[in-house]
Amino acid sequence: MAVDRPFRPDLPASVRAGSDPDIEALERRLEHRFANRELLYTALTHASATGGFASPVPTNYQRLEFLGDRVLSLVIADMLLRAYPRADEGELHRRHVALVRKETCALVARSIDLGAAILLGGGEARAGGRANDSILGDVCEAVIGALYIEAGYETARKFVDEHWRPLMADQRAASPNAKSVLQEWAQGKGLPTPSYAIVGRRGLDHAPVFIVEVTVENVPPERGEGHSRREAEQEAAAAILRRAGVWSADQNA
Repeated sequence: MAVDRPFRPDLPASVRAGSDPDIEALERRLEHRFANRELLYTALTHASATGGFASPVPTNYQRLEFLGDRVLSLVIADMLLRAYPRADEGELHRRHVALVRKETCALVARSIDLGAAILLGGGEARAGGRANDSILGDVCEAVIGALYIEAGYETARKFVDEHWRPLMADQRAASPNAKSVLQEWAQGKGLPTPSYAIVGRRGLDHAPVFIVEVTVENVPPERGEGHSRREAEQEAAAAILRRAGVWSADQNA
């Protein structure tokens, strides 16, 4: 929206649900007109836009994001099972991680110009919040949650299917980095976030080789080497994933 106005749940219903060209344009892109316009406004409202207004009910997108994340995960899992009947669990997991990650959600958000409709506080707007991957991804998930509450699973599924299916065959989406996959794998097992530590270094000063060890609770650690810390961390993460059967032996880190 052109004006970064805060969302106030005490605004008159006529204002919250009245004519708003920006919201109506977004609804057309979503292919759904909200009967409960306030629900959509909540999905679009960043915490910075609430201005500290005290309310007994949530006034920003965070709870809807929580729901939308789970709906998205389920829909994508079902889509992958149907699209890749011969894929093993490891391949399905890699594709799933790539398709539900924040960057992919932000990509979809940009495709429907979701940033233009986000309600931001002035400071967040000036800081470029409308182009921020994290905010865009969060709001996209919140909108999925709002669609689910408003119109049910099938409406939410259709939205996800339309906007994520073209990304399924994208090789970039099929090959997320090993650290992201390892973090998702650990979270899926209820384990803490993996930790990385440099345990050695060799080679010349102008061409060092870093040795990094990654630790996951209840899992034997693995090490990786690389010409940068990031490269070594990726290789260490890939080593654990290969041992767990999640990352194929020839998969690039």
